[in-house]
Amino acid sequence: MALTFRLSLLTIGAALLCAGCASGPHDPAPVRDEPFRPQLSFSPQRNWMNDPNGLVYHDGEYHLFYQYNPNKDTWGDMSWGHAVSADLLHWTELPLALPVEKDAGGEITQMFFSGSAVVDHANTSGFGKPGNPAMVAMYTAVFPQARTLNGKPIRAGTQAQSLAYSLDRGRTWTQYAGNPVIPEPPGPYAAEYRDFRDPKVFWYEPEHKWVLATVAAQRHKALFYSSRDLIHWEWTGEFGPAGAAGGVWECPDLVELPVDGDPARRRWVLIVSINPGGPAGGSGMQYFVGDFDGKTFTRDRNVASDDARWLDYGADFYAGVTYNDAPGNRRLLVGWMNNWDYAGTVPTAPWRSAQSLPRELGLRTLDGQVKLVQQPLAQVQALRSGLLYSVPARAIAPGVQPVSLNGAANAPLEVRMRLQPGTAARSGIRLGTAGTSAYTEIGYDAAQRAVYVDRTHAGEARFHPQFAARHAAPAVLRDGELPLRVLVDRGSVTVFAGEGETVLTDQVFPPAGPAAVSLFGVDGDAAVRDLDVWSLNSIWKDVQ
Repeated sequence: MALTFRLSLLTIGAALLCAGCASGPHDPAPVRDEPFRPQLSFSPQRNWMNDPNGLVYHDGEYHLFYQYNPNKDTWGDMSWGHAVSADLLHWTELPLALPVEKDAGGEITQMFFSGSAVVDHANTSGFGKPGNPAMVAMYTAVFPQARTLNGKPIRAGTQAQSLAYSLDRGRTWTQYAGNPVIPEPPGPYAAEYRDFRDPKVFWYEPEHKWVLATVAAQRHKALFYSSRDLIHWEWTGEFGPAGAAGGVWECPDLVELPVDGDPARRRWVLIVSINPGGPAGGSGMQYFVGDFDGKTFTRDRNVASDDARWLDYGADFYAGVTYNDAPGNRRLLVGWMNNWDYAGTVPTAPWRSAQSLPRELGLRTLDGQVKLVQQPLAQVQALRSGLLYSVPARAIAPGVQPVSLNGAANAPLEVRMRLQPGTAARSGIRLGTAGTSAYTEIGYDAAQRAVYVDRTHAGEARFHPQFAARHAAPAVLRDGELPLRVLVDRGSVTVFAGEGETVLTDQVFPPAGPAAVSLFGVDGDAAVRDLDVWSLNSIWKDVQ
């Protein structure tokens, strides 16, 4: 018999005031205004969150499921939290989708690790009803204890792939009676049953079938499966090791994109998270450009080397995956804005961790190579509430020169500029708090030919010895300029450099107060063109 998930009275009492308002907010006071609370992207009202899961658009709503501990602000009791949005900016937190299961003694019998969701429009699974297609989630079911499930012996510690479905827009869920649908990894990786996880499912139109990417985490392998009905799966291929392999591979995604906007010239991008071994230490994300034939992924062989291509060079972007069924076939990516090196100790309360603002992905030919480019969600421009500073050109002499903002401003902010490093060894912008010595420096280092984020003076950093650091990424000057777009939130900065081929995301925890903006140059003259600073509205202020 299928198991239908229902919230317990305890969960309802703690999370929701009225059991009938399934589409209402998770908390009676939805405005979230605490120190360091992100004002541009989603964070739960309280408790721990990590990987985004089940990103899918359905019936006018963008669904964001996520790894969630409903009981503490540290990792554990892994469940699927749930939020929805009509515009990917303003979010409504809903009750738990897939809550952790425990026995009468309080021991965990099943946790719900990362996965994905699709809408089964053709009812290939049989879970839907006429006129009401099922939303189907595929997740990694984790069984800490040995057991037998549906006649299948499960070893303690097993990570297996299972299904659940919803017929009410994701508000309640039923586990498939035949779970797990993939009880163990394929033969060559059978010993990896403790590290077989993170299924990403999508519809592959050329062969009218479902495709699944998952990982044998310790073996640095992406594994591919196909299915006609979401229930019966055939292993079809593998990829890896390649690129960075210093830590476990997690959270794969596989997307097809046009190159340079040409729909006739398309390539596939395989995205893989790695921990540790990221470019800034700890968690990171890499990508590969190549081809997918419906069975397996093949990396382009015209790459210069096997070196990793990093999706984000900052310390705080991990486990990113894309939306299924996004309108206009937009490839929208959301990542977990934290790092496993210090995720459990960042100084936030009563929540811990946030998701990123969604990014739109593309492929561009730059410097003779096809590269992934990213831009922040276009809708963020609708949050602009006032232009605080604008200048078509300004020289940057050696030293630090304050920028006079049009009135006091607090994060969130948006900064756009074209930096001309000139003869300066380093130049750029400092974003700080007025009346304090705290600032985050974003600049170009001529000797390293790199754009960087330096958070060594950004604010609170005592919670981890490696947090106060400088993170750099290769950057190419074109016509002597480096375009920069910076989103400054209360607890983070995200830098999009060049054409979007270089991105850095870093958490920062500055003292409260009005924003202070300065330009700086070191050992030479620099300049800036088209510098604009906007104040941005909070995504929470108009949530109903």
